[in-house]
Amino acid sequence: MGIRCGIVGLPNVGKSTLFNALMQTSQAQADNYAFCTIDPNVGIVDVPDPRLQSIREIARPRKTIPATVEFVDIAGLVAGASQGEGLGNRFLSHIREVDAIAHVVRAFRDDNILHVNDRVDPVSDIEVINTELMLADMETAENAYDKAERNRKTGNREQAARIVLLKRILDHLEAGEPVRSMPLEESDQPALKQYSFLTAKPVLYIANVSEDGLENNPMLEAVRRIADREPTPVIPVCAKIEYELSTLSPEDAELFLESMGLNRPGLERVIRATYRLLGLQTFFTAGPREVRAWTVTRGTSAPQAAGVIHTDFARGFICAETISYDDYISGNGEQGARSGGRVRQEGRHYVLEDGDVIHFRFNV
Repeated sequence: MGIRCGIVGLPNVGKSTLFNALMQTSQAQADNYAFCTIDPNVGIVDVPDPRLQSIREIARPRKTIPATVEFVDIAGLVAGASQGEGLGNRFLSHIREVDAIAHVVRAFRDDNILHVNDRVDPVSDIEVINTELMLADMETAENAYDKAERNRKTGNREQAARIVLLKRILDHLEAGEPVRSMPLEESDQPALKQYSFLTAKPVLYIANVSEDGLENNPMLEAVRRIADREPTPVIPVCAKIEYELSTLSPEDAELFLESMGLNRPGLERVIRATYRLLGLQTFFTAGPREVRAWTVTRGTSAPQAAGVIHTDFARGFICAETISYDDYISGNGEQGARSGGRVRQEGRHYVLEDGDVIHFRFNV
């Protein structure tokens, strides 16, 4: 399944520098002025997962394919964007197309880097972005509500339910709360998806700090307090360090991290947090030709997971020969797990566990 995460924030908070670090390139403009990014930059990154490497070392396949996340570097929003300020609705439309939002917030001071509001205040910056997204959603909800009222048909329960839902959404937004914080029924989800509300998308905050700003940073703590109220994750990173790391060899990057007192790059935490935010998990297929990580949502059944590989697998599903990751490793592969009685034949009601190594049996 394709996962898209939009990187948003005010101009000059470090979005493009972060994107370039993720991509290990300099393809996104990262200049010191507002709107240096106009068209969104798009790139696909591998999901760091040491389990894939361990499975690969046992299976020794000809090819190894990791799970991936697509990141979209969306140009900076400003106050009034919902009314067309800056590059306005053009940017908001880009946000509608992503599954999750990585909101980059500047949490460092540097007189050499301009701030669009001439002051560094992460709380105010977050409020600006959230307000613009809510204002855009209010316009969407009002238009949808008016249209639903015009099309109301006597006795049409679905239309009546749609009107009630849209009124609830409008009231919630007018109270200054994002759509994602609303209590909603499963039956509400199709309508919610149809309107692509911006504030319905899950959000994580990336606090862009200075090289010495990972600890004892009042601006970082302010971001955390806001995130705790939602609640949503906060990932502190130094975009400058992350970009420097991306230009080094793996060996030099490891030495650089050690010198900074860090265990792993902040970008790994960003990618993993995006995965968790969307309720995703990984299963593996392993053989001499290919070892591959596949992405599914938590709660996915065996036939649904088979369909991620190919629709024929789901249509002709017979069973899923399943090995837990730990059993695969301790058995030194499928043969050892099978000898130890650790291979399970799971039927169509089986719900996948994170890390399952699976061979699907099917017939079409």
